[in-house]
Formats: sequence, C-alpha cells, structure tokens
Amino acid sequence: MTTEVRSLREFKMPDVGEGLTEAEILSWYVKPGDTVTDGQVVCEVETAKAAVELPIPFNGVVEQLFFPEGSTVDVGTVIISVAVAGEAGAAPAAAPAPAAAAAPAPAAEAEPERREVLVGYGPRTGTAQRRARRTTTTTTKAAAPQPAQVAPAAPAPVPTGPVAEPQLGARPLAKPPVRKLAKDLGVDLRAVTPTGRDGVITREDLHAYAEAQAAPAAPAVEPVVVEAAEAVVAPVPVSGAGDVRVPIKGVRKATAQAMVASAFTAPHVTEFVQVDVTRTMKFVRKLKESGELGRDVRVSPLLLVAKALLVAIKRHPEINAQWDEAAQEIVVKGQVNLGIAAATPRGLIVPNIKDAGSKTLAGLATSLGELVETARQGKTSPADMQGGTVTITNVGVFGVDTGTPILNPGEAAILAFGAVRELPWVHKGKVVPRQVTTLALSFDHRLVDGELGSKVLADIAGLLEFPKRLITWG
Repeated sequence: MTTEVRSLREFKMPDVGEGLTEAEILSWYVKPGDTVTDGQVVCEVETAKAAVELPIPFNGVVEQLFFPEGSTVDVGTVIISVAVAGEAGAAPAAAPAPAAAAAPAPAAEAEPERREVLVGYGPRTGTAQRRARRTTTTTTKAAAPQPAQVAPAAPAPVPTGPVAEPQLGARPLAKPPVRKLAKDLGVDLRAVTPTGRDGVITREDLHAYAEAQAAPAAPAVEPVVVEAAEAVVAPVPVSGAGDVRVPIKGVRKATAQAMVASAFTAPHVTEFVQVDVTRTMKFVRKLKESGELGRDVRVSPLLLVAKALLVAIKRHPEINAQWDEAAQEIVVKGQVNLGIAAATPRGLIVPNIKDAGSKTLAGLATSLGELVETARQGKTSPADMQGGTVTITNVGVFGVDTGTPILNPGEAAILAFGAVRELPWVHKGKVVPRQVTTLALSFDHRLVDGELGSKVLADIAGLLEFPKRLITWG
C-alpha cells in the first residue's frame, strides 16, 4: 500500500529589513486546510510603524497557524506550518505532539533550501540555532507556539539563585533595545534573572530588577503577581475609576522606543526664530494659480520650507551627518534623505524622500505629494522609512506656533514648522500686519555646534523671508 510522503515546512517571522526584533500579526489571509503557493501572501504584520504583507516561499497545505491575530511575535519564531507533498527524506513522525521538542532540528536544516528571498527576509542561515547553547532551549521552543501559556511564566523570578548563576560566566542574552534600556537604567545584565524564552532577559525583567533594588526586599515580589500581569493584558476600564489600560504595542511601542533612545542618547539643543513669510506665501499662491509645477501637483508652504532646508544643507553640509559611536566617527552623508513626519491612522510615521537635495522644485513637490498620499493610505513601506538624514515636522497644521522636536534616531537635525499667523510686524519702518511663522531647529550637540546650528536656521529663515534667494543661493 502506497502512502504519500509529506513533510512539514515551517515559516518564521522574518526581519522585514528594519532591524527590529518583533512584529504584530494584524490579520491572517489563510486558515488550516487552505492550499498555498510559492509567493502567496499569507498574513499582514505591523512593525516599525508599517503594515507589511508576508508571502510564503513554498507550496503546500496549511497545517497550523501558531499565533492568533493581534499577537506580537519575535523575529525568527515559527508562525505557520505547511504540509509539503512529495519531498524526499520527509519524516512523518514529526506530526505527533510527543515529537514537538525534536521538531526544531529538521526545520532548521530545511532553512537553507529557501529558493526566494522575501522582502527583508534574507537568506540567513543557522538563525534557529543561535541559542542552542542553553540546555533549556528544546523545552522553551516547544512551548513557543502557545504564547498564551508563556505569559503566566513571567512572574517566575523567584528562583533567582539557580537561574542567574549561568549568566555570570557568559554574556547574558538580551535584545539590543533591552541592552540599551539596561544601560540607561544602570543595570548590570548579569545580575538580572531572565524569564524570557530561551533564557532571554526581557524589559519586564529589567523593570522588576530595578524596582526590587529600589524597594525593600520583602514587598519586592508584589509588583509581579499573576493578577497584575493579567490586568495589563486586557484594555478594560479600571473598576470604579473609568480608566482604560491600552497595551503598548505596534506603532506606539516603536515610537516610544525610538524617542527614548534619541532623547537619552543625543544631547538636544533647540533654537527658535520668527520669520516674516509674507513673500513666501505670495509665492505659493502664484505657483498654485500658474500651474507651473504641474496641474496635478500640490503646492503648499511646506514645499518651500523643505526647499529652504535643502538649500541651507547645501550651504552647510556638516549638519547632514550621523554620529557613529562604534567607529568613533562623524559620518557626513553624501545625499539628503528628507524625512517628513506624517500623522496617519496607525500613528506617527516619518517616511523620507531619497536624495531630495538633487530634485528640482517640481520634482520635490511631486515626491512630497506622493509621500503624503501613501502615508495617509497606510501603504508606506519599511524601505521608505529607512535611511533618513534630516526631518521636518509640520506642527503648524494643528495651529501650534512651534515646539521642541525630538530627533529621529541616527539623525543630526529636525526642523519644526509652526503655524503662519497674521501679526503686527515692523516692515519698512512701519508696524503693519504681516504673515509670520516660528521655526524651531533641534540638533545633536555632539556633532552640531551652536554656530553651525544657528547658521543653518538663519539661512532657512532668510530664504523664507526672501524666496528669490532659493534661486541665487541654490
């Protein structure tokens, strides 16, 4: 009697090219029993403020979805398994539950057989075995597909002695954001008890350790009881108070991590200047009426502000730079990737226009319009949010005069463009109503001195006061 040879292929949460360590599953497009083909999109995930559709790299029948919609999953974790027919060397015994602990080994060997490189997936090899040195690996990996059962294990830092001792002789396992947080909190990771999968130290471990150090020894266990952990999971009103607990994930989590990393790494300096932009506003109206930049091109004051910033950077290229801590170097970028902060239904994102400095005013207007429209539709790709070198945030659209913007991590400057208001202004020796705005420039004082930052801001102001300078200075 002939039986069909089948094997299970596992598809793991890929790194979509943003250097992040986790993603949230927004929706599944398949269910167990569905047939899938190579390149078919099986789910949509959100990471680094972008929604990304994931295609699967092989044919077969969906066997199991390991996580429900709304779950946050670490990169490298199996999220779906597919039964593939007709592959030699398949092991049918992998299906029974008792063999689950041994399943990761064949899956890891099958990884190099991927024929296509997904968007940001990369042909990485051996990633499934990077923590194989721990004896508890097989047990925790078997439990990985059931994240709901893993949550109650978080309050288990009671056996501090037995678990922490192995960390003393080896480098503790922790993700980069956690290591950064430990540095900010002044915590030695070797002293922290890991409760994460495969012995990884989590943010919760760090906070629990820091609270234990700050509080008396007896009540130190109280903040990590199971009841408290369960209360955080469900965003329900607090009894009798009307408060709502909202899980920190997706866009909000990514934004928070980026802002904390920037605020506590780069010493911020913010300078302000008020500018008479009456001539710029007239220029914008003329461009709209004439249609010189194209009938379908949207012309706004932000376009002229962006062009003014680009011209100022051309005159002072040192501000378009990045601090390289590892190499102890200041990297002056060869091109300007201009980021535009955009409010979207998913939250704040900062896509950027690649090589914006080389574009004409018409080209810049077109790119700016496409960027804004794509962001509003929620279709901004991760690639569009990578590699930014300087950013503009248009707080004026909310009726705000100015602010002290926080730098995008890795960038040296960010310009805030405030609301344009009609104010009394001294013009040609008389006090007359003029259209005035306030600009704020925040910069990284490690690589941008006050002189350089002041010159850049003064140039932007001068260009907006007399927009004809965009031709003579540009």
